[in-house]
Amino acid sequence: MATANIGFEEKLWSMADKLRGSMDAAEYKHVALGLLFLKYVSDAFEEKYEALKNEPYADPEDRDEYVAENIFWVPKEARWSHIKDNAKKPDIGQIIDNAMIAIEKENPSLKGVLPKDYARPALDKTRLGEVIDLFSFKVGDEESRSKDVLGRVYEYFLSKFASAEGKNGGEFYTPNSVVRLLVEMIQPFKGRVYDPCCGSGGMFVQSEKFVEEHQGRIGDIAVYGQESNPTTWKLCKMNLAIRGIDGNLGEHHADTFHNDLHKNLKADYILANPPFNISDWGGERLTEDTRWAYGVPPAGNANYAWIQHIVNKLAPSGVAGFVLANGSMSTSTTAEFEIRSKLVNADLVDCIVTLPGQLFYSTQIPVCLWFIAKNKAPKGLRDRRGEILFIDARKMGHMVDRTHRELSTEDIRKIADTYHAWRGQAEAGIYEDVKGFCKAAKLTEVQEHEYILTPGRYVGIEDAEEDGEPFEDKMARLTTELAEQFAKSRQLEDEIRKRLGGIGFEF
Repeated sequence: MATANIGFEEKLWSMADKLRGSMDAAEYKHVALGLLFLKYVSDAFEEKYEALKNEPYADPEDRDEYVAENIFWVPKEARWSHIKDNAKKPDIGQIIDNAMIAIEKENPSLKGVLPKDYARPALDKTRLGEVIDLFSFKVGDEESRSKDVLGRVYEYFLSKFASAEGKNGGEFYTPNSVVRLLVEMIQPFKGRVYDPCCGSGGMFVQSEKFVEEHQGRIGDIAVYGQESNPTTWKLCKMNLAIRGIDGNLGEHHADTFHNDLHKNLKADYILANPPFNISDWGGERLTEDTRWAYGVPPAGNANYAWIQHIVNKLAPSGVAGFVLANGSMSTSTTAEFEIRSKLVNADLVDCIVTLPGQLFYSTQIPVCLWFIAKNKAPKGLRDRRGEILFIDARKMGHMVDRTHRELSTEDIRKIADTYHAWRGQAEAGIYEDVKGFCKAAKLTEVQEHEYILTPGRYVGIEDAEEDGEPFEDKMARLTTELAEQFAKSRQLEDEIRKRLGGIGFEF
C-alpha cells in the first residue's frame, strides 16, 4: 500500500495557520501534536467501542476489553466526541486540559508528557475550536495505525517548522519502508533493542510488528531509546504508550553524546537513523571520550561519532543497522578515513546497502545503510569473517507520487534475503554474487580500494540484455536517428537567430 502521501499535509498546515497568529512555531507544534494524540487514541478506542457494541455479552465500557488488544483506554471526558461537542464553548481549553489529565491518570508512563496548557489566556479559544473542527478525518483507526501516522505527522512538522524554529536540517523521520528493511535485515527476535536517536519511535514499532508477524513473543524484546529533542521525546512516549510498548526512554530527553542515559547498556540489536552530517554536536568537548576506540571523530561532522557510539553499545554478538548519508562510505578527511579503515580492519563492517533517492519525505539527501556485527561467525551460520557484503539497491523502489519513492515488500524481501543468504540462513537460499546488485568482497579488495565502501565499486555493472538486433542494423538505425536530431537542431538554431534578429540582436 502506498503511504508516502498520507493526505494530512494541507489539513495540518491549515491547522497550524489557524494558530499562527497567536503563538510561535514551537508552541503551535505542541498544541497541534496534543490534539492529534487525543484524536488518535479516540479513533482507535471508538473503532473498538463500536465493534464491542455489536458483540453479544460484550461491555463497550469494560477497560479490559481494550487493554487486552493494546488499545488505549480513553475515559469519557477525553473522547473526541466529547471534545468536538464542546469545541465552540469558551472553556474548551480547560476541557482539553482535563482530558489530558484523565489520560495521564490512566497511563502512569505518560505522567508529565502530555501538553496541559490549552486553557492559557494566550491561546485563542475560537481558533482552537476551529482547529478541532479541522480534525474531521481519521488518524487512529486500524488503517491509519498501519501507516504510522504519528511518525509521518512528526516528519511533516519537522520539515515545515524547521526554518521557523531555527532548527538545523539534519533531522529526518525515517521512511516506513526503510525502517522495515532495517528490521527485516537484522531480525530482532529476542533481546535488547536500542535506538540512540529514537525520534518518534518508528524503529521500536516496526520491531514489535516484526516479532508479532513471525509468531514471536512481544515480551522477548526489551526496548531502550534516547532522544535529545523534548517534543520528539514526548511524542515517542505517546507513540509507545498508544501501542502498548513498554520502553525505557530515560527519565527525560537528553543528548546521547553528552548525557548517555544508558551508560551500561550492551544491546543485542541497534537500529538508528542519526541526524545527517551534524556539525554542531559538541565534539570538541569529547576528544577524550572512551567511545572513540577507533579514532577521534571530527568536530565538524557527527557521522563517525554515531558509528563509534553504536559499536560501543553492541553486545559481543550484537548486530546494528543504521542509516547514514552516502558521504560516510567514502569520505577522505583524515579522521574519518582513519576510523573507517580501522573499523574495516577490525572486521566490524558486515554489510553496506546503497538506497535509491527520493525515499525521504523532507530531504533528497541520498542515503545508505550500514550493518555492523560484533560476531561474523555466529553459531549455526556461515563464517563470514574477512568479508563485507555490498548491495546496490539504487535502482529499486517505485514512485508513489511525483516526489516520493518507496521500497515495495518485494524489494525489501529481495535485499533482506540476499543478506540472510550470505550469512548462511538456509531458508533464504544459497548466496551468489549478482553483477550490478551484490558482491561479497574480501577485506583485501576493500583495502585495495582505499577503504571506500561504496557498493558500486564492487558489484560492477549488470550485463545488458541482448536485444537480438544485428550490430550493422543497430548502427544504421542509430545514425539515421542522430542525423534527424542534427537536422532539427539546425532548424531550431536558424529559428532562434531569426527571432533575435527581429528584435535587433542579429549575430
